[in-house]
Amino acid sequence: MSLENFWFLVIAVLFTMYFVLEGFDFGVGMLMSFLGRRSEPDGDKRRRVLLNTIGPVWDGNEVWLLTGGGALFAAFGGWYATMFSAFYLPLFLILIGLIVRVVAIEWRGKINDPRWRWWCDFGIGLGSWIPAILWGVAFANVVRGLPIDADHQYTGGFFNLLNPYALLGGATTLLAFLTHGAVFVALKTAGQMRDDAQTFAARLAVPTAVVAAVFLIWTQLAYGHAWTWAIVVVAAVAAVGMVIATAARREGWAFVATCIAIAGTVAMLFASLFPAVLPSTTDAAYDLTIANTSSSHYTLVIMTWAAAIMTPVVIAYQAYSYWVFRKRLSVDQIPPSVGLPLQSTGK
Repeated sequence: MSLENFWFLVIAVLFTMYFVLEGFDFGVGMLMSFLGRRSEPDGDKRRRVLLNTIGPVWDGNEVWLLTGGGALFAAFGGWYATMFSAFYLPLFLILIGLIVRVVAIEWRGKINDPRWRWWCDFGIGLGSWIPAILWGVAFANVVRGLPIDADHQYTGGFFNLLNPYALLGGATTLLAFLTHGAVFVALKTAGQMRDDAQTFAARLAVPTAVVAAVFLIWTQLAYGHAWTWAIVVVAAVAAVGMVIATAARREGWAFVATCIAIAGTVAMLFASLFPAVLPSTTDAAYDLTIANTSSSHYTLVIMTWAAAIMTPVVIAYQAYSYWVFRKRLSVDQIPPSVGLPLQSTGK
């Protein structure tokens, strides 16, 4: 395997890890309004339980995005430049959403005031819904191809990105992350929270599996290769397993199934691209490929050595974090809210 192909595979793995791990973070954020309803007496404690399920790991999960983006920039500069210019507005909205979510999570407990917590919860939800949809839209457009000219410049507009296939990709990631998050909450909580999360996951499982199946089959028929049918089959089996496991309230197996289904979907997108990295709908001669966008051999060698040294460290540390914070949480374990009172500006 050439270093260029190797780094294409590495980038695919990095983004797969990001979607699998950050996917349930987005799911938990989107579920704040459903599993932590304000109409319930313990609504605030339920929302704090939801945040505590991802509290020790959510920022570590984002590292996979930073690493994937950095690797993309260093290994395939041409791919990075064209894709980021084409997706400038969607990626800007994703960035804003991620920033708002970070601020809301970190500052929610700083002020002991219901209005403050409401705005923070709104920010957490907003910063979860926007990326959950737009990541699917963006990656579907990468597979479908974009209007790119001979200079590898994007010649389309924003609404060119809102085509039926891309919108289906957005619906797929949205539903997949919602289900993934509900299963994760069921896996990490006890008591009524666990029961509610199991019920929510079971209700979401069938529509998620149907939408994902349509998206995968469309991808295979329109952009896939003969050998990528194997990936479709694996993802489909995982989706069926998800439906069965959520119905049986076996959240452990359901979580394994959602992880495999999401990983299979991302793998299908990258496999459908190969050996291109960004097809041109203007003329196939203008396609961005692994060969015409990769960095120098020397650069890739240095990157390979750095990855060989640092990747095991990152994986070991993150695995240790998940192991340390493996126990279930319940509403009964949540103490009263603390923090500074909201200061009034009146005299």
